[in-house]
Amino acid sequence: MDEILRDCIVSITAFGSVFGTLYVLLMTRHRERMSLMERGLSTAEFFNQKSTLSATLRYGLLLVGIGVGILFGNFAHTHFDVPPQGAFLSMIFLFGGISLIISFLIERKLNK
Repeated sequence: MDEILRDCIVSITAFGSVFGTLYVLLMTRHRERMSLMERGLSTAEFFNQKSTLSATLRYGLLLVGIGVGILFGNFAHTHFDVPPQGAFLSMIFLFGGISLIISFLIERKLNK
């Protein structure tokens, strides 16, 4: 019975934390925008999209990097006797990070 109660408390706390964080974030943003509108200032800066690289391309590169990381992690595990936890996690983070760096370089090249 104690395990069930503990699991319920942990679940409620986790959902409450996520909900509370999102609520505070959204309410703060709303109050800031309302304050700007009351002062008569422009809110155009909130809607200005300077990023030329679409989010779809960025996430696509990230997912491709994660997939390549899984493949190389499997290769490292089978051929070099690396423990699977270390092989997969390190390769996923390595190639995921490389893909985000590539997306940054593409975005910087397009902005020039």
